[in-house]
Amino acid sequence: MRKSFNGLSAHVQAVLLQDPLTGHVFVYTNRLRNRLKLLYWDGSGLWVCAKRLEKGTFGWPSGEGASCCLRPEQLTLLLHGLDGHPRRHWYRT
Repeated sequence: MRKSFNGLSAHVQAVLLQDPLTGHVFVYTNRLRNRLKLLYWDGSGLWVCAKRLEKGTFGWPSGEGASCCLRPEQLTLLLHGLDGHPRRHWYRT
């Protein structure tokens, strides 16, 4: 989670084989999954946004490969620290 504009955009190009200037939002997490960083091109410059959860972890999506696509509502749930995956069992506590 030490990378910023140049490091994240280089990662997008080299590892994800994507162009960071497309307008897509690229989301990264740390190993503990309690921090997120977003890289976004708004047409005039790059944004780097970060969020740290005080309690709990982000419900990181599973997928094959280095990346996966999220629908806007899935990204919203992820950014709010909520798990967007359907649960098999619901328990009342």
